[in-house]
Amino acid sequence: MEKTEYIVIKALSSNVQVIGFTRGNETKPLHTEMLDSGEVLIVQFTDNTSVMKIRGNAEITTQYGTVRSEKK
Repeated sequence: MEKTEYIVIKALSSNVQVIGFTRGNETKPLHTEMLDSGEVLIVQFTDNTSVMKIRGNAEITTQYGTVRSEKK
C-alpha cells in the first residue's frame, strides 16, 4: 500500500457517526464509530476502506483543507 495522508475528524457535537465502507465490486459498511462532542478521530484510507461517511456536526481536516459537516 502506498503512503496515505491522515484525515482528522473532530466532533463539534455529540453523536457524530463515522462510517467506513469497503473497497471492491460492492461498497458495504465496514466499520462505524460514534464520537461525542470534542472527541477527535484520526483515520486514513486503506486497502479495505475506500469511502468514509460522516453524519452530524464535525470538522474534517485533510491535506486539502478543512470542511464542516452539519446535521440539519
